[in-house]
Amino acid sequence: MPLTPNFTMLDQDGGMTDSAFATDDFVRERLSAWSREMGAVKRLAPRTIEAYSRDISQFMSFLAGHMGGPVTLKSLRELRGADIRAFMAQRRSESLGSRSLARVLSAMKSFFGFLEREGTLSTEALNVIRTPKIPRSLPKALTVLEARQTIATTQEMEERPWVAARDMAVISLCYGAGLRISEALALTRSDLETDILRVTGKGGRTRMVPLIAPVRAAIETYLGLAPFKLWPEEPLFRGVRGGVLSPRLIQLRMAQLRSALGLPPSATPHALRHSFATHLLGQGGDLRSIQELLGHASLSTTQIYTAVDTERLLDSYAKAHPRG
Repeated sequence: MPLTPNFTMLDQDGGMTDSAFATDDFVRERLSAWSREMGAVKRLAPRTIEAYSRDISQFMSFLAGHMGGPVTLKSLRELRGADIRAFMAQRRSESLGSRSLARVLSAMKSFFGFLEREGTLSTEALNVIRTPKIPRSLPKALTVLEARQTIATTQEMEERPWVAARDMAVISLCYGAGLRISEALALTRSDLETDILRVTGKGGRTRMVPLIAPVRAAIETYLGLAPFKLWPEEPLFRGVRGGVLSPRLIQLRMAQLRSALGLPPSATPHALRHSFATHLLGQGGDLRSIQELLGHASLSTTQIYTAVDTERLLDSYAKAHPRG
């Protein structure tokens, strides 16, 4: 059942206020209809719906105080870019970061887009508001040696041979094939029929990823030791009771490996995927090919690894150069 939030409004200090003061009945009904559309039609995640609903509730509460009365359809029609800027400035003064402010703006665009699609109103106010710049942090990749040590040490962290082989196979897929942990755990035995993995990633996009010999060998070792019957169309990796393996168990295994090897907190399963891309690029891999292997929709997403590779190069230069 889609999440339908109660649009009780918040005052400017984050406290609850009377929703009848913040909006009139008509606007409140449109808010509820928008929420239903996000869940039933747009199929947004419950947490996204909750966050968007909270953002709009705070915006409506702000407008009620800003305009001196309940928000009506007329209020929304007369909305100006200056009103939105004032709200965004207030949220920033409350120490809201750029990423959260971008989400607030996205929530507003979603709600007003809904009103425009149903023919209730159209506004240009949002078109003059720039999306806050979100600083992009560089992916934290492991060194080649750290990645190899992580895989090699996996078997030493577990007494049950089949569990050790399982975890090593999953971790090998993250580093040796650049898979997200969710993609690795979604693989079935039928996906292994050739040396090319057919992987379905974010947005339902399908990509082809070569299954290199060391990764296949790790998977075959697991298959030889697994105590369960693994049917072709069922998930390959299982928990100790035979159910689908939880990603949390692989994350915990990586936490053990971080502790054993003295790796930084950034050494997560996803960091192995970053390492896959960074190391390929460092060995002369083509950026467009790496984009396809990672399943990125845009080349600009993949280009961030060029900055990672350059940073590592400069760091090595500074350490090795005689005048560094």
